[in-house]
Amino acid sequence: MTQPKLVTANGIDFAYLDAGPADGPLALCLHGFPDHAPTWEPLMPELAAAGYHAVAPWMRGYAPTGLAPNGNYQTGSLALDAIALADALAADGEAVLIGHDWGAGAAYTAVAHAPERFRKLVTLAVPHFAALGGHLLKPAQLKRSWYIFFFQSPLADIAVPIDDYAVIDTLWRDWSPGYNPDPAFMRALKDTFSAPGCLDAAIGYYRATFGTTPSDPELTDVQAKGGGEIPVPTLYLHGVDDGCLGIEGVVDDELAPFFPAGLEIERVPGAGHFLHLERPDVVTPRIVGFLGG
Repeated sequence: MTQPKLVTANGIDFAYLDAGPADGPLALCLHGFPDHAPTWEPLMPELAAAGYHAVAPWMRGYAPTGLAPNGNYQTGSLALDAIALADALAADGEAVLIGHDWGAGAAYTAVAHAPERFRKLVTLAVPHFAALGGHLLKPAQLKRSWYIFFFQSPLADIAVPIDDYAVIDTLWRDWSPGYNPDPAFMRALKDTFSAPGCLDAAIGYYRATFGTTPSDPELTDVQAKGGGEIPVPTLYLHGVDDGCLGIEGVVDDELAPFFPAGLEIERVPGAGHFLHLERPDVVTPRIVGFLGG
């Protein structure tokens, strides 16, 4: 794995990790919360071995990537970032998009907005927005989603850093029961959140989505695309033991209509929310096989 590199896209300086031939088709890997680019390190060498230029950026606001210059962390902005990154890193070459958690939300929206830019899509842990909506309001899921409502409060800015970001440890433990992430990985993750502006940015993703911060009217069209059809072949993976978004929210008949080019669903046993780290033996070959060499 290389040291972080830099590229400017959509007005932001993005730091990224990469592996594989620079002239290979781009495999752009987008992380979620609370996470960072190294989350893709188990997958990237295998993508590289299949001939891809695997690239994992730190998302907007996550150090060492720059903060949003206009303070906007809407999903529409994340989607435009993904499209701009693909253009900057692949020019007019082929690209596929892989997203986990918030990265999945950005990926759905990016592909729906610019389907000609991406050949295939892989998403993990967050189903298509339109199919997910009804499940978010069920009691069991509302209990899991406590942190979303908490993040709308100014108290979150004070509470999250307490005891060396103990909230992050709690979320990882609750979302992936029984999984013990590498301490060095978590130290680097907490150092990312400790960088000036990063915590505000990460929480800002949730505040933008739920209306606590004002939306940008120029993003209305892009934002709406995230709830529409995904016109490229898609693979969706979800951990059976996910403590963030319950497996009951993954219903084939509800998801399929939004994927006219085809949808494959993989429920991964023995894995929670961070399934790509918990079960790389299952997730990595499934993704590489779906994308093709």
